[in-house]
Amino acid sequence: MQIRVLLSSIALATFFMSAHVQAADDRVKIGVLTDMNGPYAAITGKGSVAAAELAIEDFGGKVLGKPVELVVADHMQKPDIGASIARKWYDNEGVDAIFDGAGSSVALAILEIAKSRNKIVAFSGVVSPDVTGKLCAETISSWAWDTHAMVATSIKSLMKSGGKRFFFLTLDAAAGRALEADATKIIEADGGSVVGSVKHPINTADFSSFLLQAQGAKPDVIVLANAGADVVTSLKQAAEFGLTSGPNAIKVAGLLAMINDIEALGLEFAHGVVVSESFYWDMNDATRAWTKRFRERTGAAPNMLQAAVYSSVLHYLKAVESVGKTEGIPVAASMKAAPINDIYSKDVRLRADGRAVRDFHLFEVKSKLESKGSWDDYKLLQTLPGEEAFPASASACVLLR
Repeated sequence: MQIRVLLSSIALATFFMSAHVQAADDRVKIGVLTDMNGPYAAITGKGSVAAAELAIEDFGGKVLGKPVELVVADHMQKPDIGASIARKWYDNEGVDAIFDGAGSSVALAILEIAKSRNKIVAFSGVVSPDVTGKLCAETISSWAWDTHAMVATSIKSLMKSGGKRFFFLTLDAAAGRALEADATKIIEADGGSVVGSVKHPINTADFSSFLLQAQGAKPDVIVLANAGADVVTSLKQAAEFGLTSGPNAIKVAGLLAMINDIEALGLEFAHGVVVSESFYWDMNDATRAWTKRFRERTGAAPNMLQAAVYSSVLHYLKAVESVGKTEGIPVAASMKAAPINDIYSKDVRLRADGRAVRDFHLFEVKSKLESKGSWDDYKLLQTLPGEEAFPASASACVLLR
């Protein structure tokens, strides 16, 4: 009896798995795996989903004559949950590629699942350089930023304008520590000094003790090496303590701050802060037109991470159409062979290590008097060419050797 039950169970499981695979063969299935409700939800989340939907629509909704299906999941900023979803999607649910992956610790877990199966994963909400560095693989790519680009764009400019003494307020995680380490190298190489550093856990509510330490160190610049809700809270409290205004104002650099953070904070608190992004909605007619569609769905302007989801999904679908199949390695090769062109990218290339080598911009947040309305938050200070923002020499990827 036990043997019969077991055999029946196996037969039933085989039937359902075959049905799943057959269903998957009738469509091309992709997934957005992101932070829907956590600290990075405002800068990824539903905006990343909307960006993917727009890319699918702009491609025509079908590839290889099959409809494109989008699935979405919340990894809750937990690496084990992210890995479990990726494994289920790839192995059991016919998902051909995963996009976004917001959060470096979760991304590293997803990456290992994708590598072991030669599956496509295109990261946008991941700042760790390791995904296209020492952990690189043919089917892995990163589209928006990394620690080197963020630091190179902002720190060098601040030093040229007189900043010599730096204090770090850093997220106690791999991404935060990597940002601080990269920035420290540049600061010390150019004759500056780091006069202090404090680490904080994710989702910190009270930064007062950290900011008092920063004030006491008398820096020229306070560097915020954190993101999402943490950068909003720390910027707001820095302004409330008077650190960013008055005769002894300290310049603040939000290395991972994005336009959603600035809008949530308000220009009365954020004006004068310098931020680095590879996309701004108001750069040209094409970005403004796309932003109008994006805002109709989300109520917010897009940031570079969400623009990167759009770009990566659209480029992936073009590659699938080009090679005539969804297998990871040939699709990845096609993605690297063709230039990337869309509202976010102009003749951008995916390097052999999977890095989208794109220009990076340094912006200063406007004052309320300078702004013409909501989301009119940035003025452009300078642009760093892609080869300087993402130098091949900084990558530890074996695919570049």
